[in-house]
Amino acid sequence: MTIFDVRPEAGLQRAPEDDGWVAASHAAVSAVLREPGWSSDHRNATTHAGVSVSEIAGELLSKVLVFMDAPDHTRVRGLIGKAFNPRSVEQLRPRIRELTEELLVPLRAAGRFDVINDFAFPLPVTVICELLGVPSEDRDLFRNFTRDLAVILDWDVTAAQLGVAAGALLNFTAYLVPLFEERRRTPQGDLITALVAAEEAGDRLGADELLATVVLLLVAGHETTMNLIGNGLLALLRNPDQLELLRARPDLMSGAVEELLRYDSPVRLTVRTALREAALDGVSIRAGDQVFAMIDAANHDPAVFVSPDVLDVTRDAHCHAAFGAGAHYCLGAALARAEAQLAFSALVSLPDLELAIDKPEWRPIVGFHALQSLPVTC
Repeated sequence: MTIFDVRPEAGLQRAPEDDGWVAASHAAVSAVLREPGWSSDHRNATTHAGVSVSEIAGELLSKVLVFMDAPDHTRVRGLIGKAFNPRSVEQLRPRIRELTEELLVPLRAAGRFDVINDFAFPLPVTVICELLGVPSEDRDLFRNFTRDLAVILDWDVTAAQLGVAAGALLNFTAYLVPLFEERRRTPQGDLITALVAAEEAGDRLGADELLATVVLLLVAGHETTMNLIGNGLLALLRNPDQLELLRARPDLMSGAVEELLRYDSPVRLTVRTALREAALDGVSIRAGDQVFAMIDAANHDPAVFVSPDVLDVTRDAHCHAAFGAGAHYCLGAALARAEAQLAFSALVSLPDLELAIDKPEWRPIVGFHALQSLPVTC
């Protein structure tokens, strides 16, 4: 049995080899993500639920926003939060719509394309590059870098993968440090300029945090949205009644994106460490124990979602856990929603859209559910 076999109804379970715990119900996952006393910093763990990192790796990860605790997490998140709030994202919608159409024009003409590589990757990576101030023509440079570096957001990280990730980080550093220097000389109206100014202020952002934050935004700014578009379109193509319903009822799109996030979340799990003894599902958790918060299981909890394994684009799925919860609720949630709503609206409008392969290939990354490719005809 693996952690992915644990059903939401089972309550809190011991992880394989009694190394940590598995929380699979919606209530338990919400408690771990929302309540105080749970840490995202692996260095606080005395047991490792699949996350066993060296001291050096732990120090490296501690500079990454998703592995920070307050007050550092609060400080760094506050520096970038305004760029991703709903009001700021609404101003980006016309540009996202324009990019969506630009990408689809040649794909419609070709009549066949790979949703992941030809559409779901270039759309969000172009948006995040423009937001940060990274030349979008360099986006293809980041493809392999981000694939290699994305494993640090996974839970089952080997020493070899950390070595590859370190190499990717060096490549990112070689590219970004000169860009930071350019923004110091010639400030622009972009997010990198704002972060460089915060780093120069001395007490707001460290040099290592500046690099880690920009790299994280480049990776997370497209990785999960790319996977949401791929997973969601695959789900719709396998449920043609729901695809047709969206075509007939475009007003359902906003809620449909929430249902697609619930039905096949790009992020399958996250890990938290108990900072002090805690009770979860009636079980006593020791300080230092790690807990797998199984996001995909929580999103299929029958106590919260009726017929959870059925895709229903009319469902009110807003209480899904795909974006996490609490202090670490996904910073880019509003941007991901906007990109997905516009992307799916454009894709479902293709009248002859069909899968071009019976069994799409999935990427071998444990903590995410991510397609390698998704060939379609239109």
